[in-house]
Amino acid sequence: MKLLVIGSGGREHALVWKLTQSAHLTQLWCAPGNAGIAQEAAAKTGKPVECVPIAAEDLPGLLAFAQDKKIDLTVVGPDNPLALGIVDLFQRQGLKIWGVNQKAAQFESSKVFSQKFMEKYGIPTASAGTFSEAGPAKAFCATLGGKCVVKADGLALGKGVLICSNLAEAEKAVDEIMVGKAFGAAGARVVIQEFLEGVEVSMHALCDGRTAKIFPTSQDHKRALDGDRGLNTGGMGTYSPTPFLTDAQLADTARQVLEPFMRGCVAEGIDYRGILYPGVMLTQSGPKILEFNARFGDPETQVYLTRLKNDLIELLAASVDGTLDKIELEWRPEASVCVVMASGGYPGNYPKGKIISGLDAANALSHTKVFHAGTALKGGHIVTNGGRVLGVTALGKDLRAAQAAAYAAVETIHFEDAQFRRDIGAKAL
Repeated sequence: MKLLVIGSGGREHALVWKLTQSAHLTQLWCAPGNAGIAQEAAAKTGKPVECVPIAAEDLPGLLAFAQDKKIDLTVVGPDNPLALGIVDLFQRQGLKIWGVNQKAAQFESSKVFSQKFMEKYGIPTASAGTFSEAGPAKAFCATLGGKCVVKADGLALGKGVLICSNLAEAEKAVDEIMVGKAFGAAGARVVIQEFLEGVEVSMHALCDGRTAKIFPTSQDHKRALDGDRGLNTGGMGTYSPTPFLTDAQLADTARQVLEPFMRGCVAEGIDYRGILYPGVMLTQSGPKILEFNARFGDPETQVYLTRLKNDLIELLAASVDGTLDKIELEWRPEASVCVVMASGGYPGNYPKGKIISGLDAANALSHTKVFHAGTALKGGHIVTNGGRVLGVTALGKDLRAAQAAAYAAVETIHFEDAQFRRDIGAKAL
């Protein structure tokens, strides 16, 4: 099979890495890809992965490329092309593509749509209000004593969520999003949720329109600094599995969330085929959904795919074809930890083009894989080319061993002003 993967981040490098291991793969292209993706090759044929300079949002360009190369399956990584309707476009042209269609992508592209859906179908979530004007939004914040979460309605690269501990902070957050347009058009409407106390975990489920197959738990670290301080980011590291839910509790949470979700999708005429990634807060009164994402999490993908035993092409094909009920997901018993190395200044402004050294030494360590997120090849050197630069990932017999292995690999890698959290996995230990 000939595959095209769309995207350029750590999630896409992990997808490419896992797909190249499939016996079904003959050749793979990635648009636009990154320096690490360009170093992968198909295990069966030895053909190197080719990165093609087509942006993930260039839907006509991607379609023309897939038609020209007679691609058998296109795999969409990021949220933007899904929200723009790439799946619908490819399907209209008779091309096989994995990812959710535009209607299903609303679960991520509109926090307002998602919140109203959860309330309608009895999916446990925070009490919330949705607003298109700053005045009523601030009044609602006051009813919560200012202790709330203010979310831009649309896509904002994982950064459109502001956590507030008092009314002054909440009013400032509303002004920043709705008046100052910090996240552009994404902030035309906001969802304001009560602040939920508890432990946050990431759930993932692979869906085929009728069946949803739950993944093991993982936990992301959203804040930039150790101890969950600093600004919200796209994710500074993750690990799997987490100790916060037993298998029985995970199955129970899946029942409370996935069953009404799939039932609601059928009722609303939403054909949900792809990944459903709910952020879950484990509160005193049970699990509650913070938000839905309609694609693999990043950096959750890195820890999931290092633990997944199944052939990924077979899983994605079953998700597209509606045959997931015939497949069981299989997982390695080891723990996996991913530590994100980011550019100095991230998630604010940061420079690019810093030379990265030590990558070969890190990848040579056993059970270790360095996934590239924001990298490029320049003058024969691999250089930084984004906020999150690398996802240094390691397997270990248990979480402590995986954590030690990941940080040992981090210590071998160097670029100017590199920053990373030193407490990934600490909550579980």
